Amino acid sequence: MNRIDANGRDFRALNEEIRAAGQEILIENCMGQRYIAAGMSGVSLTIQGIPGNALGCYLNGGTIRVHGNAQDQTGDTMNSGTIVVDGSCGDATGYSMRGGKILVRGNAGYRVGIHMKAYREQQPLIVVGGETGSFLGEYQAGGTIIVLGIGSEKKAPVGNLCGTGMHGGKMFLRAEELPADLPPQVAASKATEEDMAEIDGYLEEFCAAFSMEKQSLFDRPFYVLRPNSANPYQNLYTFN
Repeated sequence: MNRIDANGRDFRALNEEIRAAGQEILIENCMGQRYIAAGMSGVSLTIQGIPGNALGCYLNGGTIRVHGNAQDQTGDTMNSGTIVVDGSCGDATGYSMRGGKILVRGNAGYRVGIHMKAYREQQPLIVVGGETGSFLGEYQAGGTIIVLGIGSEKKAPVGNLCGTGMHGGKMFLRAEELPADLPPQVAASKATEEDMAEIDGYLEEFCAAFSMEKQSLFDRPFYVLRPNSANPYQNLYTFN
């Protein structure tokens, strides 16, 4: 494994070194450098510290593991690969992502999964272990978002206006009750056995990533949110 000390490094120089370092890389003392692993593929990258905005943007494969928090736009427009964050993420996590997986042990900020989309085998996934801010899944057109609310004292572990403009994909909330201000284009209900079977593998992967017991997640109900079939945007903007 190649080691890179990011202490005091300009983000441009750091990213040039990452691209030349091979396929297994450890970045130490990361302190807010932006665009780490942008557009890369086939890389196994471990980060100690806090990467800056747009970590893994346009990622085309490989894995990124962050031993700390991440900032805004983690996984921006990523196509494939996996990003695992041991801490929390900032705003717009998974912005416009088109494939791959983002697993966040802690919380995430506003507009998680905004413009998230899917096409045939490209089915992106975001799992947040804690809470999210407002506008979760704003304009979501595909893929799956799961918010588990671990450690949350809220009855619904999301902010305001969850699912605004949603016209594709699904959201799963582990919650005591649904958010009170869901927009009319969202249809919500308690998850059925069939719904839970659909995300069982995702929950397994999340729990394995963070050494958690999957059974501990079932002390609260899960709700599933889908686009309302009467919503005209569903046929206009999603692939059927």
